[in-house]
Amino acid sequence: MSISAEALSWLTSDGSLTALLEAKAGQPLKVEPTFEGYRALTLAQKKQIGYQGAQLNRPVMAWVRESLLYGNSKEPWVAAQSIFPLTSLKGEAKRLQYLQGTPIGYVLFKRQTTLPHQRTIDWTEQGWRRNTLYNWYNRELLISETFLPAFSE
Repeated sequence: MSISAEALSWLTSDGSLTALLEAKAGQPLKVEPTFEGYRALTLAQKKQIGYQGAQLNRPVMAWVRESLLYGNSKEPWVAAQSIFPLTSLKGEAKRLQYLQGTPIGYVLFKRQTTLPHQRTIDWTEQGWRRNTLYNWYNRELLISETFLPAFSE
């Protein structure tokens, strides 16, 4: 599957995707949570976060938030999944469990414009997806964002 230069620029952008989406929409981003709760990480997720060896065979719980992000249309632009391993939800990071309809970019990029991260990009049935492992105050957070068809319209 080939990727357009415009799509690639969105998939590889640094900083807050929330801010970029709001600039494109010309209005605040609407976040509609579709799931919030505890889940065990999959093997692939554990590998993305950096677990190795025996850790890969043990259950690891995380707080997961799945949501749809709306710009200035009735159709969602992005399907997002945020994964916060329980070991990362300490101190300031505890508030990540209580985001509800608040864009995560408001929290992650409140004091800094970029964060250390590792990113992969792939194609799904829904559209192009970027999977980003952020290091936020020495806490690992895995965020996946799939750009849906309405985003390009």
